[in-house]
Amino acid sequence: MSVRDFAEHLGVAIRTVSKWENRGENIALQPGTQSMLDVALERSPDDVRSRFSDLVEAPVARAVPAEAGAPPSVVVPVLVDGRVVLMPLPSSAALLSMLPGGRPDETPSAGSPGVEIERRRALGALALGAAALALPEERPGRFRVGMGEAEAVLDMVGHLSRMDQRRGGGHARSAAVEYFTTHVAPLLDGNFHDENVRRAVFSAAGELAYLAGWMAFDSGEHEAAWRDFRTAVQLAEEAGDAPLAGHVLRAMAHQAVDLGQPSRALQLAQGSVDGDRYAAAAPRERALLGVVHARALASAGRDAEAAAALNRAEDDLAAAESGDEEPARVFFFGEASLAHETACALRDLGDLAGAGAQFTRSIRTRNTSTFTRTHAVTLGYLGSVQLRQGDVDAACDSWSSSLDAMQGVDSGRTRQVVLEMRSALAPFRRAKLPAARDLDARATDYLDTVSAAVS
Repeated sequence: MSVRDFAEHLGVAIRTVSKWENRGENIALQPGTQSMLDVALERSPDDVRSRFSDLVEAPVARAVPAEAGAPPSVVVPVLVDGRVVLMPLPSSAALLSMLPGGRPDETPSAGSPGVEIERRRALGALALGAAALALPEERPGRFRVGMGEAEAVLDMVGHLSRMDQRRGGGHARSAAVEYFTTHVAPLLDGNFHDENVRRAVFSAAGELAYLAGWMAFDSGEHEAAWRDFRTAVQLAEEAGDAPLAGHVLRAMAHQAVDLGQPSRALQLAQGSVDGDRYAAAAPRERALLGVVHARALASAGRDAEAAAALNRAEDDLAAAESGDEEPARVFFFGEASLAHETACALRDLGDLAGAGAQFTRSIRTRNTSTFTRTHAVTLGYLGSVQLRQGDVDAACDSWSSSLDAMQGVDSGRTRQVVLEMRSALAPFRRAKLPAARDLDARATDYLDTVSAAVS
């Protein structure tokens, strides 16, 4: 294929391809252009992909030495006119280069070579149209996409998010994935009215991918959650939506904390509060980013920094006002949520009295009919703290209330609360404590019910 043919195949000017060749490894592509080339390769015939593999000794990216003080870039091999050109990712993609490409239970490797290739394969699987990413002009055969489409996606995200908050991620995740696949992915390959619409659509798609990831996390499907979160970060980057990228990194840090991965949690949490991801966020979202950062610091044993981060999160939430322009995705985060996350950080720091007080504050201030799932989890966490403090009766009361709140909730986190409760109560069950035996029977019924619903 000649340079002219390759340019026509991609739908770009001949001089654009010539510029890529001339600049070689020194070129810095826009994220959309890089994705266009990646998807073009994905859609190539088998013989072309085979030639590509033969020309490249190993189909992975390699690190390029960066200037002093600059983050390392990553290059990927691209087939141009029968030969390989190594094209570096732009510095704006450095955020994603720190995200491991494997499962969430693997040790992270900042800047690992396979990260970006794996990321773009995932995007190809989500049907991101090549030309739509790079070319704003209209193309024959593509449907028009306006701001209304982005608003409709956000409306659906809001509906699904409220279902998640009330009933748990297990109830609506399949609906979120189906909606993304059948409705949202095709929008990304449409003709956008203008650049503002393109950004809005990619941002809305990022919100939906994030929500699908969050539902998977809540359901205990951690590998699926990790993939969805990474896709959401990429979509946020394409949209230029730094606060959304921070929001997703915060969720990934939360997942890492829950999985007992303090190093990864801290890496992700620090990324979530870096630069415009924190600075451009609304006060309410800053508080959310900050309190999860505090949890990551606590999990890493950095007590003083965790305490400072908790204070800053309190200040940020206090600065939030009813008239603030803030994204709908933070509708759930208020005093009750801040208290819950603060309690988790204090518990991990060994301050059981402080943790108990904050869990109680969370329970007292939460709208339980709207945020049922988290209310059940908070009560369960409080019971665990009370038992560690030696108050068995109070723990049993809290766990009983937690089981009451769990009815109709399909959540991996509520299931984990029940499993941990049964384990903690085992000695008291053997001692034939009536409350412990009653709770165990109810816990068994709950686990049987949710297992039957899943099967």
